[in-house]
Amino acid sequence: MTTTTSNDKQWPTIFDIETCTRKGECPVAKIRGQSEALEKHTIYFEQHGSGPEKVVFIMGLNSSSFAWHRQVKYFSRTGKHSVLVFDNRGVGNSSAPKGPYTTSGMAEDTLTLLNHIGWTEDIHIVGVSMGGMVAQELATRIPDQIASLSLVVTKAGGLSLANLTPWKGLWGLTRATFTKDPFKRVPIVLRMIFPDSWLDAPNADDPNKRTNRQLQTEHYIRRIEFTRPQTLAGSLSQISAALTHKVTKDRHRLIATSIPKILILTGDKDDLVNPANSKELAKRMPEAEYIQWKDTAHCLHEQWPEKFNELLERVFEEGRTKYEERKSSTVA
Repeated sequence: MTTTTSNDKQWPTIFDIETCTRKGECPVAKIRGQSEALEKHTIYFEQHGSGPEKVVFIMGLNSSSFAWHRQVKYFSRTGKHSVLVFDNRGVGNSSAPKGPYTTSGMAEDTLTLLNHIGWTEDIHIVGVSMGGMVAQELATRIPDQIASLSLVVTKAGGLSLANLTPWKGLWGLTRATFTKDPFKRVPIVLRMIFPDSWLDAPNADDPNKRTNRQLQTEHYIRRIEFTRPQTLAGSLSQISAALTHKVTKDRHRLIATSIPKILILTGDKDDLVNPANSKELAKRMPEAEYIQWKDTAHCLHEQWPEKFNELLERVFEEGRTKYEERKSSTVA
């Protein structure tokens, strides 16, 4: 049964309502460590599946939680997982408080949401792009509660040259941000996050042999139809969060020594986050498993969903095993 948390209000969704166990809005009234008053805002979330493994997916820049549709469909039906997805502040069905935003503030949003639904231990965190930046900030706050951490096409931030967005991605991001017509924005976004060769190839699973470009266009438009239009202020505030993100080496050491299983995953043709950033993360956290996929761009969870989901399932199992071993040794 689907339940809500705010006056029985219903929200349209692209996810399967049969797997949904809870959805609603989580109120966020304040952020820890900030003395000034913060504009009250709400975070929209959905919970799918009822398995014992708790998985949190954190989406990237200016994308709603609907971008996790292939992961929610897969993991909510395994019988082993409970999946939490949500819209970051400034996008989707979440509210857009006054910006600019920071990844640390968005991590506090996530922590507030986790406490709101009662997930306080044994959690698997998956963050992609800016969501991976938020995940790093979250991991420094609750490292002992996390069984596995998957950092996908993301970065540590700071002043290194690798931190700069490649020119093709920067140009695409600028055009997409200031293109109001969503139908004109779609082709710009697709070229920014997928290889052209992959977009032009026929989809192997489509009976009508449509191209990946055609299928991704249809899906992207469907996502737009089911969520509120993003404001320019929300978009720019999220961009500010990604640009100002920085996690220091000592905090990465805390993450690496506290979390049992860490995955760092990237592609080799990423035009938004330079793959060198993932190598830097792996250098800072040599305990992590580092993987780079060939012929793969920024949106790898959509480009290779089956391979991505299978990899995550292995990471969750390894994280669970190590997490329980660590708990047992602590009790002993």
